[in-house]
Amino acid sequence: MSRLPSVGSPFVTILLTGDSITDCGRDRTDLTSLGEGYASLVAADVPEKRVINTGIGGHRVVDLQARWDADVLAHSPEVLSIMIGINDTWRRYDSGDPTSAEAYESGYRDLLTRSRAAGVKRIILVEPFLLPVNADQWAWREDLDPKIQVVRRLAAEFDAEYLATDGPLTQTASRTSPEFLAHDGVHPTPTGHRFIADLWLDNYRR
Repeated sequence: MSRLPSVGSPFVTILLTGDSITDCGRDRTDLTSLGEGYASLVAADVPEKRVINTGIGGHRVVDLQARWDADVLAHSPEVLSIMIGINDTWRRYDSGDPTSAEAYESGYRDLLTRSRAAGVKRIILVEPFLLPVNADQWAWREDLDPKIQVVRRLAAEFDAEYLATDGPLTQTASRTSPEFLAHDGVHPTPTGHRFIADLWLDNYRR
């Protein structure tokens, strides 16, 4: 658990949001709870910052839209990190509930438009990733890859920073195994979370 400076303090607020990869078991009733994943590792490495995690497992872009004001903008972050998209793909295959690339782009653009209008200075877009651990998951690339391209386009459009994770994780998995980094191809292992945190911190400090 991280100790948050008071809201009125001069500390820079970093807010990370998204789905279960960001959530990672945090106590959603406790704003100081960061979970056990990359968000907590980031916070541990920047103790001088006020770090907040508002990820919620299972969420898609449309879910972020519904809670954006309360869970993101209300905290007035100076740095906003967003990782969302794998559930927009996954629900097509496990629930027959797809999110088109066009709907994903429209929803994501809404988040960024609202964030810039609210004065968020620095936005980091973390691309969704997939490390197939079985033959069926390779078919997901047809749905996920266009969404990754959407995030790239939006990063350029909104002058946001783009953090690639799909390629770097895949490259490392080729030398180890997908399960070494994400046991089910989606949810990172402790090693996978450390890998993502290191990518995030390297980008943050540039």
